[in-house]
Amino acid sequence: MTESLRWIKSSYSNNGGQCIEWAPEHAAACGVVPVRDSKDPHGPALAFPAPQWAHFVAYAKAQSV
Repeated sequence: MTESLRWIKSSYSNNGGQCIEWAPEHAAACGVVPVRDSKDPHGPALAFPAPQWAHFVAYAKAQSV
């Protein structure tokens, strides 16, 4: 599944490359957000339900303020 996805690197990747990638088109089409380590693109990916991922992102943003 993960080979055919179009992966997007986090906008924070310029901080040394310790970031994640995700596949937004798959998330929009399937309601599941695939996430993987940007340093290991051939490694495993995790899949999160879109509402839970949105909650996590909102929480992370609130913590970084």
